[in-house]
Amino acid sequence: MTAEPTVTRLVTHVELNEARTTARQLDVSARLEAELSDGRALVLLDDRGWAESGLGGDIRESLTPESLAETARTVVGPDEPYGDETHAQAEAAHWGALADRLSRRGVRVDAAALAVLPHDVVPDAALRAWAGFPEDRPEHGPEAD
Repeated sequence: MTAEPTVTRLVTHVELNEARTTARQLDVSARLEAELSDGRALVLLDDRGWAESGLGGDIRESLTPESLAETARTVVGPDEPYGDETHAQAEAAHWGALADRLSRRGVRVDAAALAVLPHDVVPDAALRAWAGFPEDRPEHGPEAD
């Protein structure tokens, strides 16, 4: 009997939109994946992204791997509360929705367990080159305590 796969970490892949990026504006998409113990990666969110502009200068002067990773983790959620919803409710809804997506694909995981997994951010080669970042250096998120 084969053991069920478990989620080992979350990975957000950040891809440069070269057609909409200039020295003064960065435009990227973000794709959140769950990496599994059996080597598979399952897409959880593929409809996220952002744009940001520099204040009169080249945005690359203030962009760091750490700032990019922080923004990427924010963009893939949890979202801010809506209406009368509290932060705790928004977070629970976000992690619950992601756990449900995994469950529908045969991976059972507790929403609270997802929330504390390591979360790495991996810029694509085009973004690393454009920003002058070191090659193949993912930004590691907070480790589970």
